[in-house]
Amino acid sequence: MDLVARLLAGDRRALARAITLTENEDPAAARLAAAVYPHTGKARTIGVTGPPGAGKSTIVDGLTHLYRREGRRVAVVAVDPTSPFSGGAILGDRIRMRRGAADPGVFIRSLATRGHLGGLSWHTGSVVRLLDAAGFDTILVETVGAGQAEVEIMRYAETTVVVMVPGLGDEVQAIKAGILEIADVLAVNKADREGADRLVRELEIMLRMDGSVGRGGPLARKEGPAAGSEPGADAAGPEPWVPPVVKTVATTDEGLPELLRAVEAHHEHLRATGGLERWRRRELAAEVRGLVRDLAGQAAHAWATADGAWEELLGRVQRREIDPRSASEGLVQEFLRHAGSGGPGARG
Repeated sequence: MDLVARLLAGDRRALARAITLTENEDPAAARLAAAVYPHTGKARTIGVTGPPGAGKSTIVDGLTHLYRREGRRVAVVAVDPTSPFSGGAILGDRIRMRRGAADPGVFIRSLATRGHLGGLSWHTGSVVRLLDAAGFDTILVETVGAGQAEVEIMRYAETTVVVMVPGLGDEVQAIKAGILEIADVLAVNKADREGADRLVRELEIMLRMDGSVGRGGPLARKEGPAAGSEPGADAAGPEPWVPPVVKTVATTDEGLPELLRAVEAHHEHLRATGGLERWRRRELAAEVRGLVRDLAGQAAHAWATADGAWEELLGRVQRREIDPRSASEGLVQEFLRHAGSGGPGARG
């Protein structure tokens, strides 16, 4: 049985091998991705993000345990910092996922950021699809914990849980920083600490003021085109989702059932309002557009390098005879003319 068939049958060794091929950008990974893609689109994907030390891994472990009690097959993608020596993931998060690591119905994989910003790995989306194809119905993605830049999770997660804790400084600054604007559910973890109730009140006040926190609010609609959405897609949509604020003490599982119910309520809201399909279409459009841009750029660069035009163009830019944007536009136009009338760019 080949690798694809074994993966689709739920073989964990085949899945692990497929993820390794993807991380290493092996040429076989592209063929593998194409083969499994028709078998994807069934899994729930939940993102968990927040500042370092907020307890994300412990929350993920607790949610995994609760989903397993419901009989679901759960996969966890834990994005870890990159080791400066091996280039691989440091695996810190897996240490805290005690129950999930020992459960045969749970698959945990750590991915290294390898310098990629946004709190994720370059290969997060591809790995999520492999897990989906392998039959996991619930996939939890935990970001690395880099702070304000971790907004990329909304590309891969239907529901994003933003975890905050009291005592990390000015919480309002964290709200203004942007990370809370992606929240579908807010978890105030370590709620047995002093200041937890104040943090909850501040978050709830922000939600009542203008609804700008969360993907369902006005701010999310303004950000739609920049995030890859189609113009006017959500201009007159249903009543927006207001992110609930849930207090948790993840080390004792306190509040985790309530957190799970909030996550499930958000999923039901998406299904009832058509938001789930709009989200999928928007993010697929952004992915395809990005890939077209990358592949076209690679093809133009390869042609210019082989033709000798690349070095000549760089020389002109360096001598200030032409600016970088004009040089790039000229190169692309020349490449499209070279591609001929049968090329994809020549038609437009």
